[in-house]
Amino acid sequence: MLFYDCSTAPNPRRARMFIAEKGLTIETRDISIAKSEQLTPEFLAINPRATVPVLVTDSGAILTENLGIAAYLEAAFPEPPLMGQTPEEKGAVMMWNATVEQQGGWPIAEALRNTNPHMKDRAIPGQANFEQIPALAERGLARVDLFFDLLEARLKESRFLALDQFTLADITCFVFVDFARVIRRRIPESNQATLAWFEAIKSRPSATL
Repeated sequence: MLFYDCSTAPNPRRARMFIAEKGLTIETRDISIAKSEQLTPEFLAINPRATVPVLVTDSGAILTENLGIAAYLEAAFPEPPLMGQTPEEKGAVMMWNATVEQQGGWPIAEALRNTNPHMKDRAIPGQANFEQIPALAERGLARVDLFFDLLEARLKESRFLALDQFTLADITCFVFVDFARVIRRRIPESNQATLAWFEAIKSRPSATL
């Protein structure tokens, strides 16, 4: 297998953590978004959508989304299970993973990509250029605050996000919460359940990658 990574971006980090939690060692090539390496002809030949992460399987299949990569690795290497085992568990993991992406990941991206001067005309990932819209950044910041409230309510009743053990949903959430520092958003000090959860995930070896 071959893994196309980017050491500075949140989505590739999600895949890195999943790979590490599976105990796998996969050949890796770093793609620098800062240097626009995702737009080179060589990389576009692998992923015309110009996004990372990408996993090329041993059979040559190209997987370009975190959920696709996770589903493949979970099926190929089922231990330890990170996406649930029973139908109910699998549904809960996917539900919380989607909730985190939609209520946390997207607003953080809106706030960052519509304000960062280095992303001028690059407000949406991919080959096409899109202008920044400041109003979307304002909305994104407000939604991130609501996201922290959502997390606190959930983590007051559960040690982990989706199940009573660590799963893909915790990886996704941890990476986005940590990445929120780029828009100057941190877990509020009053959100003790979320802070405890964050520190527990941060202590895992995969979180250092």
